[in-house]
Amino acid sequence: MLRWIALVLLLLLIGLQLKLWSAHGGMHEVDGLRVSIKKQTDENTRLQQRNQALAADVSDLKHGDQAIEARARTELGLIKPGETFYQIDNQPAGASSTLPLPPPARPGGATGGVVK
Repeated sequence: MLRWIALVLLLLLIGLQLKLWSAHGGMHEVDGLRVSIKKQTDENTRLQQRNQALAADVSDLKHGDQAIEARARTELGLIKPGETFYQIDNQPAGASSTLPLPPPARPGGATGGVVK
C-alpha cells in the first residue's frame, strides 16, 4: 500500500514539473516576461531623464531671458544691434575651399559688358 502511495506521489511530482517547465505560463514564459519588464524599465528610465531635461528647458524658457536669448542666437542666428559677427573657418590652411574662386579682374577695370 505504501508503495502505491509513493508511486502516485512521484507521478504527481513528475506531472507538475512537466507543467511547470513546458506548459503555457511555465518558467520559459516567466523568463521572457522578466526580460520584457527589464527592457520596459530601462526605456522608462531613459524617457524620464529626457522628460526631466525638457522640463528644465521649459522652465528656463519661461523664467529666464538668458535661455531665450541663447536659443535665438544658436538656432536663429540672432545678432544684437551694435554687435559684430565673426565666423571662424576651422578648415586647415592647405585645404581647398568648397566655394568657387571669384573671376579674375580684367585690366583697366573692364566689366565685360555688365552695367553698374
